[in-house]
Formats: sequence, C-alpha cells, structure tokens
Amino acid sequence: MTLIQGLRNKMHRASPVTVLLLSSISAFSIYVCTYGFRKSFAAATFSGQVFWGMDYKVLLVIAQVMGYALSKFIGIKFISEVKPERRSIYVIGLLMFAWFCLLMLALLPAPWGILCMFANGIPLGMIWGLVYSYLEGRRQTEIMAAILSTSLIFSAGVVKGIGRMFIENWHMPEIWMPFAVGAVFFLPMLLFVGLLNLTPPPTQEDKAARSERTPMYAADRKAFLRGFLPGFAFNLGLYITLTSMRDLRDNFEVEIWQALAGHVSPSVYSQIDTPVAIVVLLCVGSLFYVKNNRSAFKLAHLMILLGFISIGIGSYLFFMHLISPFVLMYFAAFGLYLAYIPYQVIFFERLIAVFRIRGNIGFLIYAADSIGYTGSVAVLLYKEFGKHSLSWGSFFTWALTIVALVGIGCILLSYQYFTQKMKAELSGSASKKALDAELSITGA
Repeated sequence: MTLIQGLRNKMHRASPVTVLLLSSISAFSIYVCTYGFRKSFAAATFSGQVFWGMDYKVLLVIAQVMGYALSKFIGIKFISEVKPERRSIYVIGLLMFAWFCLLMLALLPAPWGILCMFANGIPLGMIWGLVYSYLEGRRQTEIMAAILSTSLIFSAGVVKGIGRMFIENWHMPEIWMPFAVGAVFFLPMLLFVGLLNLTPPPTQEDKAARSERTPMYAADRKAFLRGFLPGFAFNLGLYITLTSMRDLRDNFEVEIWQALAGHVSPSVYSQIDTPVAIVVLLCVGSLFYVKNNRSAFKLAHLMILLGFISIGIGSYLFFMHLISPFVLMYFAAFGLYLAYIPYQVIFFERLIAVFRIRGNIGFLIYAADSIGYTGSVAVLLYKEFGKHSLSWGSFFTWALTIVALVGIGCILLSYQYFTQKMKAELSGSASKKALDAELSITGA
C-alpha cells in the first residue's frame, strides 16, 4: 500500500502530459482487454446448431445484447452515482465474472450457453462508464477519450483475428475459444487497471474549463430531462441506429464477409479497423484544440453528420456496383465510427460544459446505450423472423442505407434544437447583465 500511495502522490505532481499519456493508454488497454471477454465469441460461427428455429450464434448474440442492454439500464443509476474510490474494484470484479461466464459457456451443453452469455453481458456493460469516469471533466478529455474510444474500433478486429487464429491455425474447438481469448487478456487487464487507478482527479483549472463533475442523483437526472428532452430524443433516435449497426457488424462480421466476398484471411478484420481507428482518432482528437465549448459542440454535430454521409455514399456506390465489398467495409466502418465515437468523446462532454449541467457523462451515455442496445436486440429479431431469407451481407448493406437516412435527419434536427437553446441562453444571460447594470446605476 505504501508503494501504491507513493506512486499516486507522484502522479498528483506529474505534468499534464504524463497524466494524459498514462491515463489514456491505460484506459485504451483496459477496453481492448474488455473486448477479449465480450466479443471473442463472435469469431465463431457455431454453424449447424439450431434451436427453436434460430441459429445458435444468433441466440447467443441476442442473449448477450439483452444482458448488455439490462446493464445499461442499471448503469443509469449505478454509474452516475458511483464513488471514485470503488471504481477499480468494480472493474476487476465485473471482468472476472464475465470471464467466468465464458468458462461456463464451454462447460455447459447447448443451448444452456444462452444463459451464460446473458450473464456475461450484464457486467460488461458497466466497464465503459467506470473507465471513462477517470477521464471526464478535464481540459484534455477529448484526447484522452479519443484514444480510449479508438479501442472500440481496434479491439473488435484484433479480438476476432485472435479468435479465428485459434480456430483455423490451432484447431481449437469453437466453444472453448472465447474463454481462451479471455485468458490472453486477463493479466494485462489487471496491470492496466492498477495504472489507471493512479490517475489524479481533475484540477481546479479543469473544473473551471469544463464544469465540475459530480454524482448525478435522481433529482439531477429529472432536471436534465425537463430541460433538454427534445434534443436528447433526436440523438437517441440516431444512437439506436448507430448502436444496432455497430453491434451487428461486430457480432456478424465473419458472416457478412462470407456472404459478400467468401472466405477471407483472419487479418482482414484488423486491416480495415486499424487504419479507420487512426483516422477517427485524429479527427475526434483534433477538437481538443477547440477551447470554446459552443464551437466544439457544433463541430461534433458536423462530424456525426459526415459519418452518416460516408455511410450513405458507401452503400450507394456498392449498390451501383462501383466499389468492391472491401471498399464498402471501409466506408461503413469509417462512417459508423466517425458518427458513433463523438458521443463517447465530445458530444455529451461538451453538452455538459456548454449548459453547465450538474452531474456527469455517465448518465447521458448509459441512458443512450440502454435504448441503443434494446434497439440492437430488435434488429436481430427482425432479421431472424422478418428477413430470415436475406443473407447477412444483403441485410447489412440494406441496413446501411436506412441508417444513413435516419441519421442525417436526426442530427440536423438536433443541431437546430441545440443551436436555438444556446441562443436563448446567451440572450437570457445578456438580459440579466443589462438588468444588473441598470440596478447598479440606480442604486437599487
């Protein structure tokens, strides 16, 4: 304990660059490890296993997403109220339980794995909020959170590549592969949780620039919804489409590739996701240099809009037979993440800062995620019962078009709403200053 306390004291005196690097890299690495416990099973196909008229893998995905969605509803309260000193214990405990569920998936006969994956999803849904809470409310939050968020892109490809390598090169049974991949990431997870826990709290300068982040209790959550419900609803609409498509791509990318291009090398997943992660990181991280919160909030809307436009262009060109499936997947990955990552990094962070909202980003992200992953379950059920005859490739390409259209409409409505809200706030502030000046002159 003396050593840990000594390291923590050193971090309190460390330069902002040192804090940024240690916190960002540790948070990024923890979430890469988290994907080892969450998405490794997606590298398997479980072909030939059907229960109640549905593919076993689809049932496993639906079960995990339902558990994940449930955790987001729980997280609305839990994450928004969690005390900082308990965060590291929760992260380690939750990931250990998720790994145990993967062991049970291997040991229990099908279809009991459905219960294992439901239980696996519940703890995993808490990890993002716990990790992000170390980073929010700082002047460097955009850079730190951008580095963390690229793990969402990078991790999926890496974990699926490792999983396919275990299956294809080492001939590991599919049912044991998820637990084995989790074992690869367990010790690194412990190391990086320890390092992240050395992160000092935000400074007084951070609090002045971004507003102090506090636990967000029921009264605070109700006050936010009363003040911003229409704008929040527009963003929930597009967040449902983004979450559903990102989850669909993560869970069934093997099947999508098989439908669009046949057998592909395990390396193809990281070949697409790694450059996309770098480009999105540069785009999102650049907003760190925009100090004005209102300007950054508007630019976040623009970035999300460009993401949906990229998705629309990619799907149009593919339907016109002007690009290959490989290029389509670049357009899809870039557009999905350019629209999705700002919510994890910029949008809610600057929303709180612009309107000086009492609370933290945990409530906003978990409220959005709870609806988003519920939508993901609905999409999977629609695919199985409404469009079962469509291949995963055809379903994915048609869904991209719908996502682009819905997303463009919702983000434009959001921009209009919040722009008017900011103008009204500035007008009210100016009126108050004028009244204060008049009262001071009259001596009232």
